[in-house]
Amino acid sequence: MPPTLASLVHHSALKLTVRAGEDRLDVPVRWAHVSELADPVPYMEGGELLLITALKLDAEDPEAMRRYVRRLAGAGVVGLGFAVGVNYEETPKALVDAADEEGLPLLEVPRRTPFLAISKAVSAAIAADQYRAVTAGFAAQRELTRQAQTGGPEGLLAALASQVDGWAALYDASGAVVATAPEWAGRRAARLTGDVQKLRDRPAPASSVVGGPENEDRVELHTIGTGRRPRAALAVGTAAAPGTAERYAVHSAIALLTLTTERSRSLQAAEQRVGAAVLRMLLAGEPDHARAVAGDLYGGLLDAPFRMVIAERVPVSSSAALARAEARKGAPPVKRPSAAALAAADTGDPLAVLADVVESAAARAGEAVLVVPEGERLVVLAADGGAAAAACGEYAAALETARAGIREKVPGGEEGELVVGLSAPAGPIAASAAYKQAEQALSVARRRGRVLVEHERMAAGSVLPLLADDAVRAFADGMLRPLYEHDATGRGDLVASLRAWLSKHGQWDAAAADLGVHRHTLRYRMRRVEEILGRSLDDPDVRMELWLALKTSSPE
Repeated sequence: MPPTLASLVHHSALKLTVRAGEDRLDVPVRWAHVSELADPVPYMEGGELLLITALKLDAEDPEAMRRYVRRLAGAGVVGLGFAVGVNYEETPKALVDAADEEGLPLLEVPRRTPFLAISKAVSAAIAADQYRAVTAGFAAQRELTRQAQTGGPEGLLAALASQVDGWAALYDASGAVVATAPEWAGRRAARLTGDVQKLRDRPAPASSVVGGPENEDRVELHTIGTGRRPRAALAVGTAAAPGTAERYAVHSAIALLTLTTERSRSLQAAEQRVGAAVLRMLLAGEPDHARAVAGDLYGGLLDAPFRMVIAERVPVSSSAALARAEARKGAPPVKRPSAAALAAADTGDPLAVLADVVESAAARAGEAVLVVPEGERLVVLAADGGAAAAACGEYAAALETARAGIREKVPGGEEGELVVGLSAPAGPIAASAAYKQAEQALSVARRRGRVLVEHERMAAGSVLPLLADDAVRAFADGMLRPLYEHDATGRGDLVASLRAWLSKHGQWDAAAADLGVHRHTLRYRMRRVEEILGRSLDDPDVRMELWLALKTSSPE
């Protein structure tokens, strides 16, 4: 403990006597300072024991002493030492009364005790306290290191909680709680997820203090990792601000968790290389070789239905963004994503964030996932119906929500826009087909301005939205342009007649009735269409092309 006024009073060599403030002697003393200034407050920092002889003070003037003591107390001075036998033979009553009124401890210093002896005693006590703190810090560091080696992050958190006499929690990159110590702290840690997500947006390393409501603990939050995006976060809850020894323990835990995280990243890179080899074998139609290389690394992932996910980062100009926004009009509403997914969507490179989100979800669920970066692409093999596949969908929904204008900031704007294709469930033998399905879905997502498209949903929908492309529209406009120009002269309504005839599958009477004309008139118009276009309406391919052109053209 740091020195206190009580420890100085009990120091046998100093012979100090308490004249006022006997009930406030347990306050710590940061330093002992000598000043004979009439107003030393500008030079005080708080926590000092001020030593005086009243050389320039009228210590017998009650009003002057009240003003003097009041200013000292307001500046945070914890005690006043008054030397007798120098200017005054005994402590003036005016000074004692003023100290009593303010509750400021007043210590009488005998003539035979020099101020230097008090300063030395304070300095020695501070040094001893710092030595004890450093020694305790090294001991805590050794214990934390031992627990990290034998018990992993859980053991380290348990040791840290014991060292700080509080609790500790570890969060993953998405802000979800990974582990807590003691167990009862899980609920408290979960309530801080929002604060952890805010901290992640700040430049690393970052930390913050969360002051809980009344009767709740004080929590420090620290990011873990050396990269631009933190790999994890640490929360430490204590009843009061940590002391020097506790601070050593917290900093040691941060360093150890950072080392563990960086080592995990190296292992992750090695796993990704193995995963890339496994993926190549699956796509080459060699599932048995893929299983042999994977071993136990991916658990039962290769023996159960999985989904192939291909994500791609594409640069987006402002005009392209407007076109994509236009393409999204009329699209089905997006399911509202979770708060964690929305927070993840608001930071960093979308491919890197997607990899973190998927891997974190798989780790929490205890399931295997294969993640392979391929330049501007990311390939993921995730269990069908598992947590990783669900997390991928949630993150994509969060990006879709952001782009729809629900959030003010569009994520990934500088890094590029994310598009994702998701295959139907498949097995190892059909991995190549699943990869093609994911690529097809990715292409559709890119064309339609969507973040994620599932291959299964493509077959259930209409082919017309897939034709929403400038090249297709140009073909349609060019094909029908002669008919529109003919109608513009007022010599007939060939476009409407063609649309009615095709919609009635070439039935003359039904189409003529819809148009309100005689069927011979309609037959004449269809012959004019054939003459103008130079194509025969008896050809089913021509009828198909004309119908699609009518559905996609946009004449001025």
